[in-house]
Amino acid sequence: MASLMEELISTLSQEKELYLSLLPVAEEKTKAIVANDLKELQKVTDREKEMVDRVNALERKRSGIITNMGIVLGRKPQELTLTELIRVAEKQPQEKEALAGLKDTLGKAIRKLADLNERNQVLIQHSLEMIEFNMNLIQSTRMVQGNNYTKSAEETELGASQTGMFDAKQ
Repeated sequence: MASLMEELISTLSQEKELYLSLLPVAEEKTKAIVANDLKELQKVTDREKEMVDRVNALERKRSGIITNMGIVLGRKPQELTLTELIRVAEKQPQEKEALAGLKDTLGKAIRKLADLNERNQVLIQHSLEMIEFNMNLIQSTRMVQGNNYTKSAEETELGASQTGMFDAKQ
């Protein structure tokens, strides 16, 4: 059980470091969204995806360790939360302290990351709404310009450049 606990602490420590390194990436993403810098946004998103893939790999490893701990303890893996594992490690002060510190740090980092991601999502949603507004404005302006009537109320011919927004030939 001691080696499983050490392996769990090691895995959680690696996860903690990844989550902490994701925080500045999420902040860079916010700056790229606000600046409307699509190239930078793509770079940041690629870096973020790579880091999230590493977090997912560590999560799978952590889940396996918890499953093995459940077998050793005769308990269901779902019952073995960090709070419960801290209680189980009552007689092992070093492990208990390490788990408690990791729980606290991971919790704060995950909450901060969730807040940043939520803010980025709202910013992207606002950007999409602004793009849709601009598209509708352009379309309505073209429609108003398309109603060209002469004094005798005859519709005039529209030039090729005024018939639509996109050139299908390209």
